[in-house]
Formats: sequence, structure tokens, C-alpha cells
Amino acid sequence: MDSHYPSLGAEPMDTTRSVEEERAHRKKMVALGYRVFGAMRWGQLGDGHITARDPEFLDHFWVLDYGVSFRFATVHDLVLVAPDGTIAEGVAGSPGGGANTAGYNIHHPLLAARPDVVSAAHTHTGYGTPWAANVEPFRALSQESNCFVFDQAMFDDEEVEVLTVEGGHRIAAAMGQHKLCILRNHGLLTVGGTVEEAVGWFVLAERVAEVHVKAPDGKAISDEAAKIAASTLATPDVGWRSFQWLIRDVVPDPDIVLG
Repeated sequence: MDSHYPSLGAEPMDTTRSVEEERAHRKKMVALGYRVFGAMRWGQLGDGHITARDPEFLDHFWVLDYGVSFRFATVHDLVLVAPDGTIAEGVAGSPGGGANTAGYNIHHPLLAARPDVVSAAHTHTGYGTPWAANVEPFRALSQESNCFVFDQAMFDDEEVEVLTVEGGHRIAAAMGQHKLCILRNHGLLTVGGTVEEAVGWFVLAERVAEVHVKAPDGKAISDEAAKIAASTLATPDVGWRSFQWLIRDVVPDPDIVLG
């Protein structure tokens, strides 16, 4: 696509930026992603994390300082986490002491295992978590389901708090090259080549989980029909575009996260 949905008021998905510009962009998108989660009343108990790989220090990632309300996240509230879990940059400990422990344990191994991934998103939601307790993959029960039916993984493990880095390595191994991993008794985890894509996929996955919880015995479409739908619904631009719609709807002034 040449225009990449300019009517949404966003830069094209494939915009080329300098390292400094890319870092600023990723940080802004992470802060906006947290605001999207907050607008949906996710993360009110501090559960969840959105990360972005630093474009220069590729083994470091940006994440919200633990304890900051998702609804009020700004780029100034982000901290840069080093491979050993220490804070390399940012106001560590301002309200909560730096990076969420489970966030580090999940995201560090995942980003290390997936050099193609820029961002990962996870939080506990009203439908993703209960569906994860079934330890069953998504079926083609809805239009959005076809974003994931051929690109999902299951983490069937009882380390629900992910208190160890080893647990994160097992999650990364379970996810493989997929964009969605359903974490048993825990919830949803999505990744993307951009922050926008990872967050967009997460919100779409939660919508799919809602359909599965509400219509667990629903009749799925055939694999043949699902593959046709997936050919246009499972591509990275769909996750990216979903994020643009979300921002336009719940964060009318995206620059608010720069303040």
C-alpha cells in the first residue's frame, strides 16, 4: 500500500527515521499504548506491560515505570531496562521502583529470542484471562479470529506469576515465531514489528477472546474460509491500523504523552 491509511492522521507504517527519531517514536507509542489499556480499564491493579526494544541498544527495552497509572502514562515515565534487569535510563523508582519484575522476566527473554520483534504487550483482561484457563486455542468463530487462528501458540505451564527468567524463556520457546501466545491461567501476550502492531493485536485478541467466552460452542467457519479471511486480516498492517483507530478514539491528542 502506498498511502498506509493517511486519513487516520498517522505517519506511514514504514516511515524511515534516524535512531533518535525512532527511539522517540517508539517511546511515544508505548505511552499511548498504556493509555489505550487504561481507557479500557486494564491494568488498574498494576498488572500488565508494553515494551519497545531500543533501536540502538538492541538488548535493552523501554517500559512504564512500575506504579504509574496506565491512564496517565507519558514518555517521561518510561524506563530503559538493561539485559540484567537494572535501569539504564529513566526516573527509576519514582512511584514504584522501576520495571515490573514479571515484565522483565517475560519481555527480556522474548525480545532476545525474537530479533524480528520490536514490541510485546500483555495485561490481564476480562476475557483473555478466563479463556486462557481453558488451555484451548482460538477457533475461527468471528471475523477477527482469523487474525490469529493460523498464527497462535499456547504456553501450557503453571508458572502463572512468571517469577523467574527461566519462565520467560519457556514462554518465548512456546511462542516461537507466532504473534499471539495464550498463557495458561494467565492471559494473552502479543508481539509485533512495531509497538502499534503489538498493541493493536492485543486489543483484537481480547475481542476474539470475548467471542470465545460468550459463544464457546459456536460454529466455526471452515479452514478454507478462514485461510481466505486470514490472507487480509493476519497481516502486520491490520494490527498497526487497529492501533491508529484506537488512538483516534481514546486519546484524541496523542501529544499529551509528551508533556
